[in-house]
Amino acid sequence: MMGFKVDNNFFSVKDTLTCGQIFRFTESNGVYKVVSGDKICYAYNDNDSVYIECNNSDIDYFRHFFDLETDYSEIYNKAISSGVDILEKSAKAGKGVRILNQNPLEMLFSFIISQNNNIPRIKSIIEKLCTNLGEEREFFGEKYFAFPSVSKMANATLDFYKSIGLGYRAEYILSLAKEIHKKGFDEEKLSKLSTNELLEELLKIKGVGKKVADCVLLFGFRRTDSFPVDTWIDKVYKENFNGKEKDRKKISNYFVELFKEDSGYFQQYLFYYKRSIENK
Repeated sequence: MMGFKVDNNFFSVKDTLTCGQIFRFTESNGVYKVVSGDKICYAYNDNDSVYIECNNSDIDYFRHFFDLETDYSEIYNKAISSGVDILEKSAKAGKGVRILNQNPLEMLFSFIISQNNNIPRIKSIIEKLCTNLGEEREFFGEKYFAFPSVSKMANATLDFYKSIGLGYRAEYILSLAKEIHKKGFDEEKLSKLSTNELLEELLKIKGVGKKVADCVLLFGFRRTDSFPVDTWIDKVYKENFNGKEKDRKKISNYFVELFKEDSGYFQQYLFYYKRSIENK
C-alpha cells in the first residue's frame, strides 16, 4: 500500500469530510476519494486505524492536510469540560471531526460557489469547473482533475461559468479570477495579518460576505478564532443558547467572545451535532 495509517481515536474520515469544510470528495463502500489542489488520496477507517492511500511523495502533504500534527485530545477535553451542555454532547458525538488544512485560494473560490447553495449542487459545480479547466491526472489507473489554475479561470468566459450552474455567482468567480490573475494572491503576506485584518481584506472581495470570509479564515487560513454561522449554527444559537440576535455577524462575534481561540474547533463539533445527530 502506498501511503500511511494512523490511530483513529480522534479521526473519523466520514465525519471530517462531511462536516461542510470540503467539497471535493466522493464515497464508495466506506472509502473516500479526496482531491485537494492537484493531489489525491483514498481515506477510510478500518477497525482502530485510519488508512490514507496516496503517492508516497504526497505523504507529508496529506499528513498536514488531515492535521495530524495537532493533538485533538486537548481540544476534545476542553470541550467536554466546558460546562456548556450542548458543546459537551457535540464533542462526544463528533470526537473524530478534524479541521482540514486546505489551500486558501481554492477555499476562496469554493466558498463563493457555496453561498445560498446546497452541498450536492456545490460539489457538482466544482467538479464541472475542475473537469473543464483543471489538468487531467491519474492515480491507480483512475483519471481525476486538479483544481484549475487562476490563469485558466481568468481566461474562461462568463457564459462558461453560467453553463456549469453558477448563476449570479458566475460574475463573482470570473471577477475574482481576473483580479488575482492581474495582481496575484500573496498568501504569505495575508497569513501575517491578524484575523480581523485578514477578515477585512476578504470582505473587500466582490461576492464575499461574513459567512464566506469566516469559512475561508477557518478552513483556508486556519484561524480557529473565527466562527462561521450558517443555518445549522443559527439553530444551535437559538435553540441551545437561547439567542435572540438575528444578525449572523453578531451571532458569530458572540461565539468568538465565548470560545476564543477554540471557536473554530467548537463550531465544527456543534455543526456536526446539530446537522447529523440531533436533526435525525
